[in-house]
Amino acid sequence: MEKAEFRQVVYEKLTPKQKELYNFQKISATFADFGFNCIKLADDWQGADFLAYHSDEKTTLKVQLKSRITIRKDYRGKELWIAFPFKKQWYLIKHDVLITKAEQHTNWLNAESWKQEQGFYHSANINKKLLESLEDDKLGPFYGPEEVAIGVE
Repeated sequence: MEKAEFRQVVYEKLTPKQKELYNFQKISATFADFGFNCIKLADDWQGADFLAYHSDEKTTLKVQLKSRITIRKDYRGKELWIAFPFKKQWYLIKHDVLITKAEQHTNWLNAESWKQEQGFYHSANINKKLLESLEDDKLGPFYGPEEVAIGVE
C-alpha cells in the first residue's frame, strides 16, 4: 500500500453537500470542546441538520447548520438552534431568540424575502449592533480558511 498523500481541500471547489459535511465536521470539533457529541442526520429531522448531545446525558440540542446568519419562518417554534460562522467564530443561538434580536437591531423582518409565506433572510454581513448582541452566543473559534469562516458559500 502506498503512503497516503494529503492535500488541503479547496472549499470553493466542493459541492454544496460536501460544503455542508465540511462545516459539520468543523463545528463538531468545537462542540466536542464543550462535552457534546454530534450526530449528523440524513435529512432535516424537525428542522435539524444534526443533534448535539451532552455528556451529562440530559442535554440534547437540535441544530440547523448554516454557512451564514439565517432566519426562516418555518424554523419558528421548533426549539432549533442556529449555528453559523462569522469572522473566524462559530455562533450558536436559539433560532427564535435570533429573530427577536434581528427585529431589534436590523430591518430584516421588513425584507421582501421575509414577508413571503415561506419567509427567510440570510446575510454574509452582520451589523455592529446585532453583532454586539450576539457576543454571548459565540461558541468558539472556526478553524480553517478565512473565506469559509465569513460565510462564503
